[in-house]
Amino acid sequence: MSTSCSHIDTIQFDELPRAIAGCEECLASGSWWLHLRMYQTCGHIGCCDSSPNRHANARARETRHQIVRSAEPGEEWSYCYVDNLAFVFTR
Repeated sequence: MSTSCSHIDTIQFDELPRAIAGCEECLASGSWWLHLRMYQTCGHIGCCDSSPNRHANARARETRHQIVRSAEPGEEWSYCYVDNLAFVFTR
């Protein structure tokens, strides 16, 4: 496990959108989710690994967008899939 994220320079989105309807793929398929994650490279909203479909993790593998931020109220942490590292991002 790394002690620092080597992908910080890919972050384009650090603020959550004002309104989040839910996991984009789950909404399209009529499925449900537990917790939401926002990709900090593209702003896409997906569901966490505790959700049945694990859309955030699947998107990391498909797009190589590696850093997500928790989209849950009151949570400020980010996670890099490649470096297996949770961190708090500040500009």
